[in-house]
Amino acid sequence: MRALLAFSRGIDELNRRIGELASWLMLTACAVSFINALSRYALNRSSNFWLEIQWYFFGAMFMLAAAYVLKRNEHVRVDLLYNLLGHRKRLWVDIGGILLFLMPACLVLGYLTFWMFWDALVTHEESANAAGLKLWPALLMFPLGFALLFLQAVSELIKRLEALHGDIEVDTSYEKPVQ
Repeated sequence: MRALLAFSRGIDELNRRIGELASWLMLTACAVSFINALSRYALNRSSNFWLEIQWYFFGAMFMLAAAYVLKRNEHVRVDLLYNLLGHRKRLWVDIGGILLFLMPACLVLGYLTFWMFWDALVTHEESANAAGLKLWPALLMFPLGFALLFLQAVSELIKRLEALHGDIEVDTSYEKPVQ
């Protein structure tokens, strides 16, 4: 079991680092948006390149951060009964959700989006806009994001199974204190 926990910690660390990169992508998208707006209104100059690169950064941030959000247990929940359950029952609900919904969704969406990326890569597809960008870097973020989310689902599954066994503690509450 130690090997599985070590594997889980490796996945957690990978997604932590990628999550930090995603936060820098958000800052970069905001900076590009500011510079583009400034040049458009102050200099009366703009380019589709700057709009598209801003969208690429935002999309990359969103897709790459999803696994990190799951790792931190800060994803959106709409479950009305989850917090009424005891800790062990919440672990079982999490395991069921991971196995029945999250992992299959990541596999299907990762597979489907991989082929969108691949087609754009091999056909050298570009944006229809003047001065537009190649599409494959933006489309790569979809299968990459779903792969990272799948890996994090594996990590969360390992941790919940270990918690059921009594080897580790896992926080299953989703009511975070306001800081």
